[in-house]
Amino acid sequence: MRSSALRVIGPGRAGLSLSRALAAAGWRVEDPLGKGDDLAGAADGVDLLVIATPDAAVAGVAAGVEPAAATVVAHLAGSLRLDVLGGHPRRASVHPLVALPNPDVGAERLRGAWFALAGDSFVRTVVGDLGGRWFSVADEDRAAYHAAACIASNHLVALLGQAERVGSAAGVPREALLDLVRATVENVAALGPARALTGPAARGDRGTIELHRGALDASELPAYDAMVDLARRLLLEPAEAR
Repeated sequence: MRSSALRVIGPGRAGLSLSRALAAAGWRVEDPLGKGDDLAGAADGVDLLVIATPDAAVAGVAAGVEPAAATVVAHLAGSLRLDVLGGHPRRASVHPLVALPNPDVGAERLRGAWFALAGDSFVRTVVGDLGGRWFSVADEDRAAYHAAACIASNHLVALLGQAERVGSAAGVPREALLDLVRATVENVAALGPARALTGPAARGDRGTIELHRGALDASELPAYDAMVDLARRLLLEPAEAR
């Protein structure tokens, strides 16, 4: 049986992570293409051409590749629609819902990961070969989908940075905070966000909230206040939604 073949344009963390993961899954992976390479024939001789460039460059790169009737041309961008791929007859989007810090770790994390898919159904084969799971995101929902992913990942990292800044001044070890985070995520997985909520906002304890505000540097207050407001918003959800 012939192995599926992949070529990547954009040898960064995401592109190389996918290349290594699919190579380990038995795909034939061609050398990646980057700046200065001739892209016109990039879609020739492969089943899947992945454009793994920065989002702003995807449309221009896609326009520089001559269409190939049998090749799926896909991007990895979470927020971009399929139309950025121009006139390629088989278009798709494959967005891994996982952080890829470097190609080695990324290749490992892609195995069994969740993916947001759109377009040509061939990309389901990609996910299947990686032992992953997938869901579809329509073009009109891609910005909202990507915002949710950023909130769950990037914003969480920013909040943990704030917790570490505030906690380190009081002598709180990072590992103690991380254990708290792990237990909290387990509670959310088991109960959902509203039922997992604890702390002064959940209790309506305004006195403790004001003590917190008095202890924080002014630069930390906007984020703290925003999170208190979001916690209170959870409490207003209808009971059937919790």
